[in-house]
Amino acid sequence: MDIEAIKQLKGAYFRCIDTANFEELATLFHEDVAVHFEGGTYEWKLQGRAEYLESIQKSFNREAIGHHNGHTPEIQILSETEATGIWYLTDNMWILNAQFFTTGTAVYWDRYEKVDGRWTIRQTRYRRIYEINRKLDENPKLSTHYLGRFGTDLSAG
Repeated sequence: MDIEAIKQLKGAYFRCIDTANFEELATLFHEDVAVHFEGGTYEWKLQGRAEYLESIQKSFNREAIGHHNGHTPEIQILSETEATGIWYLTDNMWILNAQFFTTGTAVYWDRYEKVDGRWTIRQTRYRRIYEINRKLDENPKLSTHYLGRFGTDLSAG
């Protein structure tokens, strides 16, 4: 049951970032979460849930489209309150106001901690396997744009 709960935790993480559901996203992380993401053009190190949420809200805004899928989980239960997981990521990200597109894969290494009977993400890091970045001649023609409606409005702040 713990392995299934961790799979659901990580599934909710991907859903919440792509739908800008920051309220639910906050419930998935340990208060002192450590984040370290290494891509081809960036390195992102953050400490604590508040810092992570502030940063992610800027990325998943009304000028973005996110598509993140986690696959093939390798979860190890270390104790009643500790576990690790390795996930394979496939993602696409469009930054519409910059006419920019990123696609690629990465491997996540996570540590989980059970707090008050619920698994939380205590540490998360990934390193890109490959990343392709390109400037778009034009933005995609969208028939719907979820983040365009529900993402962070950067012009309001």
